[in-house]
Amino acid sequence: MTVFSSARPLRAAVIGSGPSGIYAADALLKQLQVPVEVDVFDRLPTPYGLVRYGVAPDHLKIKSVTTLFQKVLGDPRVRFLGNVEVGQNLSVGELRAHYDAVIYTVGASSDRRLNIPGEDLGGSLSATEFVAWYNGHPDAAAREMLLHASGVAVVGAGNVALDVARILAKTMAELHTSDIAAHALTALEHSEVEDVYLLSRRGPLQAKFTTKELREFGELAGADVVVRPEEIAVSDEDYAAISDNVVKRNVDVLREFALRAAQGQPRRVHLRFLVSPVELISDAQGQVAGVRIEKNHLDAQGNAVGSGQFEVLPVQMVLRSVGYKGVALSGVPFDDKRGVIPNTRGRIEGRSGEYTAGWIKRGPSGVIGTNKADAAETVATLLEDVPDLTPAPEAGRAAVDALLASRQVDVVSLEDYLRLDAHELSSGQAAGRPRLKVAHREAMFEVIRAKR
Repeated sequence: MTVFSSARPLRAAVIGSGPSGIYAADALLKQLQVPVEVDVFDRLPTPYGLVRYGVAPDHLKIKSVTTLFQKVLGDPRVRFLGNVEVGQNLSVGELRAHYDAVIYTVGASSDRRLNIPGEDLGGSLSATEFVAWYNGHPDAAAREMLLHASGVAVVGAGNVALDVARILAKTMAELHTSDIAAHALTALEHSEVEDVYLLSRRGPLQAKFTTKELREFGELAGADVVVRPEEIAVSDEDYAAISDNVVKRNVDVLREFALRAAQGQPRRVHLRFLVSPVELISDAQGQVAGVRIEKNHLDAQGNAVGSGQFEVLPVQMVLRSVGYKGVALSGVPFDDKRGVIPNTRGRIEGRSGEYTAGWIKRGPSGVIGTNKADAAETVATLLEDVPDLTPAPEAGRAAVDALLASRQVDVVSLEDYLRLDAHELSSGQAAGRPRLKVAHREAMFEVIRAKR
């Protein structure tokens, strides 16, 4: 039976510093069963994952959760080790040599495809890429995003699809109050977008977005919201049977939108339901010139069924937002079909001392807060296993530091990140904005090294 103590605490590595990773670290700190030390790794120089790089830049209130996250990372029992990539700078075997338990919380960084003709044309990309670009993710910061399209189709009916459509429809004055990346703000200033089509294959009762996100379309300063009454029709009987208050409120908001008269705004957001893209149409240069959509009806099980009636929308850009998918981590079991690490209550199947939490554990579902209970479940499972855990032979922070130093990894500490954070906030204040993100890795390290 393994016994850990204050002299030899249980050493845990959390791989990924997004919400699920930090909630896992927090759950480890709050339990009283065993003394712990936690090292939180991230391949990026910055922590907070999708809170920094996924949450819409105009949803600053949601991002305030980073205040709590910073407290967790600032606990003396916790270290943040940024710019360390598992599988490149450290192998899974080396993690197991240095840590008694490892929790993988690497999220779901890939996206699902539409699998229709023309999907690989120029101007067709995932909403994941677009969100990373406008949020200043280092992997997407150098991408050139030319918004010469007058029409854009956003395929999906979740909050990410609504975020993308809203950002495309906002005025510069509205965007200026957000923390959108400077390169994206410049590109959007010269945007030629006039019509944004949000395409949902099913009806309003099946949509996955929240009412708050939906209502924001009615508050846009420079865009009309357009809804076709026949596409959101819900019978009185079906409306009375709605048990989910969010769905009922969504229907109410959509009905109100459908009654609105156009105000002649320079942009329009078309919320389309019961339509599916079936083909992206190419121009002579191999760029998107339109999207052919098929009108649907729902069968008895609520599945979308094509009607054989088609329509072509004049768009030059298509952004698919039909779901995220996990990516395999070298040396860790992976279920390719489901896009998750196979596990039972967070315990990775066939791997003693290895656990998982968040989207890579359960699939891409829920909001930021959903990860708290999910991480707590994983930590509870880990604590059940403590008596049987094999202590790591190379336990001790100095051994990890020496290994990374020998490989010339420039590890970013929490103190380093807080210097970058202060720089971004002060730069934003000087520009009359909440924050000016540093998007490129090289520029991040310039700031960090200058202030060390």
